[in-house]
Amino acid sequence: MTRRVDSDLLLVGSLPVDATDDGFRWGAELFGGLVAALPDGESGARGAWVGYDRTTLLEPHPDIAVLAPSPSPTGRARHAYDTARLTVREGVDALRFDAWPRVAETLASYERFVALRAEGVIPPGLRFQVGLPFPSSVFTGAFKDDYADNWAIVGPALEDLWERSVGDLLAVIPAADLALQWDLAYEVIDIEGVVGWTDGEAWERFAGPWSRLARRVPEDVLMGVHLCYGTFPEWPMFEARDMELIVRMANHAVAEAGRPVDWIHLAGPRYLRSEEDAFFAPLADLDAPDSRIFLGIVLPLDGEDGLRRRHATASRHLADFGVAMYCGMGRQRGEDPVATMRDHAATVAAVRG
Repeated sequence: MTRRVDSDLLLVGSLPVDATDDGFRWGAELFGGLVAALPDGESGARGAWVGYDRTTLLEPHPDIAVLAPSPSPTGRARHAYDTARLTVREGVDALRFDAWPRVAETLASYERFVALRAEGVIPPGLRFQVGLPFPSSVFTGAFKDDYADNWAIVGPALEDLWERSVGDLLAVIPAADLALQWDLAYEVIDIEGVVGWTDGEAWERFAGPWSRLARRVPEDVLMGVHLCYGTFPEWPMFEARDMELIVRMANHAVAEAGRPVDWIHLAGPRYLRSEEDAFFAPLADLDAPDSRIFLGIVLPLDGEDGLRRRHATASRHLADFGVAMYCGMGRQRGEDPVATMRDHAATVAAVRG
């Protein structure tokens, strides 16, 4: 198979913008020649990533009870133990979600994408990029009590909603216009065994839904997967010994997708490990010949010089790859968000050149 994505940069999803139009306008101007798809920036409430889904999808559900609200004075959790604690109500053994609020936001963004493309702001050929958090990432931060029992009820309901939501997106967005990225963070640290309240089969919470949901995405849609260790509240939530786990997850994703996985984003290390061959060595075991690999090795801390160091080290273990921020840019606003994005584009362009 011919690789369908060959760009130099992946915009992981969130951007340091306050509005959808800003995400599209600045994204197109600064990154249009570097990327294959353009996200809306996940502005507003979606900047909280799965925090948005906890407050709009999980907490309002009549079969889910709030055991304790978030102690954050703003209501927006500051770290993983600062989220509201939820549980399935007593006597409920199955539940259903009617609609995913994230989908309505996404479709509103696509309407703006089409309008701005018609105005010439967004160049033709760029796809509309949608990031969907995976079911366990939405679930794990909220259900800290009776985790396994709650997952047995809520997990299938989320997967059912996710499957229907892919259909909802495609009812409006032509497949040839869509680039869909599955975002996995809690799944990664759950499998690492560092989330203190989870129990049961962590690998199955990733592998089971993946083998079913990935196959529901038509092949005309570009599809990718983002694997990282989270940024809630700092990067990373857990620093891995090396890239072995996320390479193993990527290989499984490719083998079990039932369709092409067009790109894979793998988070890189902290800056002090930029020249540590042992961290990058598992890249040699990556088995994804038809996927574009993006390494999350762009760090705001050390810019072009740091990227060059990490790029040189990674290149000893993987011959060809694009680059990206280690995660979304929404929590890397800097003093001037537009300057943050300009620096990102300039850093990538310099190393690319």
